Amino acid sequence: MMTGKRRWSDYGWTAFLLCLLGFFGTPTMAELRYSIPEEVKEGTVVGNVAKDLGLERTALSDRRFRVVSGSKDAFFEVNADNGALQVHKKIDREELCHGNNACVMELKILVENPLEMHHVVIEIIDVNDHAPTFSEKVQTLEIAEHSSPGTRFELHAARDPDAGVNSIRTYTITSNEYFEIDISKVDEDKIPFLVLKKSLDRERNDRHVLFVTAVDGGKPPKTDTLNVSVIVLDINDNRPVFTQDTYQSEIPENAQVGTVVAQINATDPDEGNNGEIEYSLSKTLARKVYDIFDLDHLSGKIRLKAPLDYEESETYKLEIQASDKGQPPLTGRCRVIIKLKDVNDNSPEIEVTSLSNTVSEDANPGTVISLLSVMDKDSGANGKVDLRITDDVPFELKPSYKENIYSVVTKGFLDREQVPQYEIIIKATDRGEPPLSTVKPLIVQLSDVNDNSPHFEQNPLYLYLLESNVPGANIFAVSATDNDMNENAVISYRIIRGGNENDVTTSFLNINSDNGQISAQKSFDFEKLKTFQ
Repeated sequence: MMTGKRRWSDYGWTAFLLCLLGFFGTPTMAELRYSIPEEVKEGTVVGNVAKDLGLERTALSDRRFRVVSGSKDAFFEVNADNGALQVHKKIDREELCHGNNACVMELKILVENPLEMHHVVIEIIDVNDHAPTFSEKVQTLEIAEHSSPGTRFELHAARDPDAGVNSIRTYTITSNEYFEIDISKVDEDKIPFLVLKKSLDRERNDRHVLFVTAVDGGKPPKTDTLNVSVIVLDINDNRPVFTQDTYQSEIPENAQVGTVVAQINATDPDEGNNGEIEYSLSKTLARKVYDIFDLDHLSGKIRLKAPLDYEESETYKLEIQASDKGQPPLTGRCRVIIKLKDVNDNSPEIEVTSLSNTVSEDANPGTVISLLSVMDKDSGANGKVDLRITDDVPFELKPSYKENIYSVVTKGFLDREQVPQYEIIIKATDRGEPPLSTVKPLIVQLSDVNDNSPHFEQNPLYLYLLESNVPGANIFAVSATDNDMNENAVISYRIIRGGNENDVTTSFLNINSDNGQISAQKSFDFEKLKTFQ
């Protein structure tokens, strides 16, 4: 049971109502915010949505209280009996979100009768469920014996998918007299360097074995170890030097496979093999980098070997080394940053959150018939979407207080007898160049109300009748129609008795209430009665 500040384990969760907005013709909407740690068990209660929204628990089932989402892989569900929002499946923050930014999921909670949609924002808090990992457990360095103290040698960097304090905090090295560890921070990465403290003597010791440990900031911390072997050799005294420490290029995401995206260049003043350079990608890059980019080891040209997608990744950072062919070889390093420019390659997507397929023809203007949400995976103007109804129909779109959420409402009075069904075409168009569009049809049937009176085809009706008619036989029939349908169009006939009290003629007439057939119960005599109404 949560009390006070509603602490949840060591992480805590809070729920607060950001806003509750209702406007004419639009269902009530609100936003809640919670936070939970990743990896919690299925069935864990995130918060009581019904309680925080002020909904009656006893009515949740009848009002179809539920989570709605376009995703087939739902992480959360609501309990319609008590209003609790629960974890439906185990959440892995590292799989769901990347980097150190806040990991946020958005849900839509829908209740009906009356129709309401509420937004729930859930922040997934990182836990230290990953240890640092070296992609290669062994690294061999060849260092010339005359290398100067202070010389730095880049080591393999460990990777830890956890975020914040749970990511890599530091690197340590086994105690020795020749080497120490120095850490350089490049963007969000911590790169370990082996630093020479004192000159080496190959004749005294031609090999050093060291253990470098990557330590994260969790409690307790998790670690991984790199076995570093240093082989002391004679000298190639100039290492390759790049013309730039960092190269940057910008290319459109629809660049063709084979396009040269960057050109790097390093020089080495040595002669012969000691001055011949080969380029290579660092072995510690993400697997995706090797799948997308190809580096020519002689020319230094970097080409695309797979299609790019801005929506998948906006920037790629490549660590490149240049090695000469000396004995031992010396290396220089640089970084290549490749930024992608977004192109309008994604059409808008329209999601029908709720739709009333049947609307009464006497619905008042402003009645909500559907809730829509629209999104576009592109960024900037390419991701801005305009929504409209293409046809001249008595419906209009009303924007919500939350961006890209709309209500479809009636904007005039409806008449089923004139138009029994409407097809509402919703068109979403982004603002890219050229713009991309998506259409979504909504079919709405009008239900009948009894708003039309029966009417006779002829009124008044004149009839000529021969005297001496046979009593009980039909003498004529009346017929009326009704523009309504089903039970509203069923017609019953009767004769209105009234008027002159001495006029008893109509008392001798009988009408079939179902078909309007009129019969006389007596025989008329022209000399006694020439006309009646």
